[in-house]
Amino acid sequence: MKITGLLTDDAVLAELGARIAGRRIELQLTQADVAEQAGIAKRTLERMEAGLTSQLTTLIRVLRVLDAASGLDSVIPESGPRPMDLLQSKGKVRQRASGRRAAKVPGKPWRWDETP
Repeated sequence: MKITGLLTDDAVLAELGARIAGRRIELQLTQADVAEQAGIAKRTLERMEAGLTSQLTTLIRVLRVLDAASGLDSVIPESGPRPMDLLQSKGKVRQRASGRRAAKVPGKPWRWDETP
């Protein structure tokens, strides 16, 4: 199954668990072997493979044992400034995100006693 934004959280967890189990079996490792190498309890790995929640550090440890941690790089690509943004900001990189500004209602004049 392809993981998309349309899947529920539980469906994504179930798919990730199935993929972890599949990779473990492909490498011919037992749950006990993977758990020991990852430094976690065997029950924790069983829960992950069953699609239940776990900590992010636990997932990273398991992925390292399964030689799949390099795939995390594509989960959230490294962001960088776009060339046009650099030109407009004269090479300065943004440090913060600004919130959305309220759109002005066209045709309604502003008055001094109005609050933004």
